[in-house]
Amino acid sequence: MRNQSGAATMPAGELRISSPSRLTEPGEEEAWLWAQIKAESRRDAESEPALASYLYSTILSHSSLERSLSFHLGNKLCSSTLLSTLLYDLFLDTFSNDPELRSAAVADLRAARMRDPACVSFSHCLLNYKGFLACQAHRVAHKLWNQMRQPLALALQSRIADVFAVDIHPAAKIGKGVLFDHATGVVVGETAVIGNNVSILHHVTLGGTGKVGGNRHPKIGDGVLIGAGATILGNIKIGEGAKIGAGSVVLIDVPPWTTAVGNPARLIGGKEKPAMHEDVPGESMDHTSFISEWSDYSI
Repeated sequence: MRNQSGAATMPAGELRISSPSRLTEPGEEEAWLWAQIKAESRRDAESEPALASYLYSTILSHSSLERSLSFHLGNKLCSSTLLSTLLYDLFLDTFSNDPELRSAAVADLRAARMRDPACVSFSHCLLNYKGFLACQAHRVAHKLWNQMRQPLALALQSRIADVFAVDIHPAAKIGKGVLFDHATGVVVGETAVIGNNVSILHHVTLGGTGKVGGNRHPKIGDGVLIGAGATILGNIKIGEGAKIGAGSVVLIDVPPWTTAVGNPARLIGGKEKPAMHEDVPGESMDHTSFISEWSDYSI
């Protein structure tokens, strides 16, 4: 989308997916989504009786999305010394008292369902997508970090890394409508910021450049797509709507609505007049359209 001056823009937090027109409030969308999840679970329980007990305990026995999510995360992240009942209470208290966290979970569920063709249902994402689960658990850890409950936040980060193979520092800031696709090996540093409607694939690193402290990690704008295995290092800015090709190593700022590929990364079209795209890569998930304009690509 472009404004009158021709510059590409995207309202912060906008998620370009269809919603029933009657839904006007975040709570209504959450209720609609929860009804969809329960309907999907009933269908799956009927078609696959082996899963009936599992679906009942994780979804159908619960009265709300936050209760189901808290129960599931508690059971996923518990250990012999960090009990599931303690984690359930922690997650439920946090989600119940923060509507922004619930709204973010809804946006993340919708992002996975609409952007990933392998995501067959909302319930499938809620139960099985470790990128989604790691992100929701991180949101709770981030809340704890901001409440100065840092030892518990770090303990939760450790369990998320152990269980989901996703390592996000609890101080890192993450927006809404975020998709961690596959998610294995994702690393996000302490001072990193991830905007709204961003899609990040597996083995992506948002890291620092050494042992110096302070503000040292990347800032990812709204609508960015980061391909598998990309490494982005330092306190640099990836502009709104930018695209980072798989396997790229990025060490300097990337302008909005451009594509950077390679090691070290280069802008498609060149530094002086880089090629600009109009779609929102974080939503379109278009990884390869730039190849037609990349003259030195050959097999």
